[in-house]
Amino acid sequence: MREDNTREDDIRRIVRDSYAKIATGGLSCCSSPVSTSCCGQQPDMAKDISSGIGYSKDDMDKVPEGSNLGLGCGNPVALASLKQGEVVLDLGSGAGFDCFLASDKVGPDGRVIGVDMTAEMIEKARENALKGGYKNVEFRLGEIESLPVADGAVDIIISNCVINLSPDKGRVFKEAFRVLKPGGRIMVSDIVLTRELPEVIKNDMAAYASCISGAIIKDAYLKTVEDAGFTEIKVVDETSFPLNYIISDDSAGIIKDYLNKIGESADSLIDTVLSIKVSAVKR
Repeated sequence: MREDNTREDDIRRIVRDSYAKIATGGLSCCSSPVSTSCCGQQPDMAKDISSGIGYSKDDMDKVPEGSNLGLGCGNPVALASLKQGEVVLDLGSGAGFDCFLASDKVGPDGRVIGVDMTAEMIEKARENALKGGYKNVEFRLGEIESLPVADGAVDIIISNCVINLSPDKGRVFKEAFRVLKPGGRIMVSDIVLTRELPEVIKNDMAAYASCISGAIIKDAYLKTVEDAGFTEIKVVDETSFPLNYIISDDSAGIIKDYLNKIGESADSLIDTVLSIKVSAVKR
């Protein structure tokens, strides 16, 4: 048990350090500042990736500069059917991109709460909120496995390519269930797998921070949602996710060496990684 806890602590530390570097403009979790989606992007590349995963030009133009870091694997806000006056919680809110889009949807009578475990991201998001004049958005420092949110406080939870980074996904969904009102719902975009990854990739911490090593098999992911108490679980959308969006330069080398060793090409991994959008309800 102590060994498991140590590994979980190591994962959280690595992920936190990686995303702190993104927030402060240093090198990301990738070895190159222009590498992958889950590792952060230069502005133009961030826009290109965001366009490719479901964000419109209007979405990207309406938010403060610096809030779209190209970290997502989908657009949960577009699928969430947000209503005026609702309270929205964003798990792993980063620099605030999805929170700001949700702010417009819920209006002045609604509220948006972003939670992120990286202090540097929270600071960046708060600065962006001030720049954009968002009065109904707040950002809280905390881990998504232990949310700084009261029981039954929110109407809907969104998340974008973040839960895969958690070493305890079951706890994340149980916390999500706790803070939702009865009848509340989730709409999350995330990375899942169609088959198990080789151990060499699973144990690569750079690949973990890049959103791949922490991903689990699709059916296991959906079972985790069900075990937390959710019903009406639906995969709203599912697409193969380009590995070049999520693999760091260092991890790419490890994967290439592994594939060469077993005599396979990179094409063999094309359908291994999926972006899925999942909705579910708390009854």
